[in-house]
Amino acid sequence: MEVMQAALTIAGSDPSGGAGIQADLKTFHQFTVYGEAVLTLITVQNTRRVSRVEVLPPDLVLQQLDAILEDIPPQAMKTGALGNRAVVESLADRLRSVAIPLVIDPVMISKHGSPLLGEDAASSLRRELLPLAALVTPNVFEAALLAGREIATSGDAREAARAIYDLGPRAVLVKGGHLQGDATDILYDGSGFHEFTAPRTATPHTHGTGCTYSAAITASLALGLPLVEAVALAKRFITAAIQKNPGLGGGQGPVNHFAAVF
Repeated sequence: MEVMQAALTIAGSDPSGGAGIQADLKTFHQFTVYGEAVLTLITVQNTRRVSRVEVLPPDLVLQQLDAILEDIPPQAMKTGALGNRAVVESLADRLRSVAIPLVIDPVMISKHGSPLLGEDAASSLRRELLPLAALVTPNVFEAALLAGREIATSGDAREAARAIYDLGPRAVLVKGGHLQGDATDILYDGSGFHEFTAPRTATPHTHGTGCTYSAAITASLALGLPLVEAVALAKRFITAAIQKNPGLGGGQGPVNHFAAVF
């Protein structure tokens, strides 16, 4: 019998299916990885708006996590929207004793501009959770907040990656989708930089891009790929998913989770 690898997402719910655990599970499936999910918060949103965010109690989040770890432990896992300081710190306490590669997507604000992580929680994430990460994947705005500096160029992104690396993660991927020119992401692993570039696609339909990208990296790690290869494969996938977006919804629609992987 073929052994299937598993990946875990610890994130929030998007009922429109474009981001959060829904996007992560679709991505895991497309990468032929068995998907598991721990729910941290519930949103009321669609492609046009976010109207409500309710964070689950930390003990309920941890009980979900414990149920997974005791029965079907994943080969890799990721975090997305965590909601508040209590959830961040509770997860950090529990994950310190878990030897599974962790990808942190530091979701701080929604595509619609709604806050998904308060300032005190961001401080806890920076101090308690980032040192546990095999990889952290901030976009330019998140990287600027984590590094405490402005980012306007690829050189700024490299310096921010160094600054975030100094906070403790084993590698940092600063995504360049919000900079000028081609979409170039910069990976820093403490020994050097790697760049992953794709042509920019002119479309408003990018909802869930960060979730999908980090989930693709997590799935690739679960399959046993080295980090640089995992990021390269995930970059190709998210580029295709954006280019072939289905055009759903009346606002910022989702990417295409049926895009080819291999």
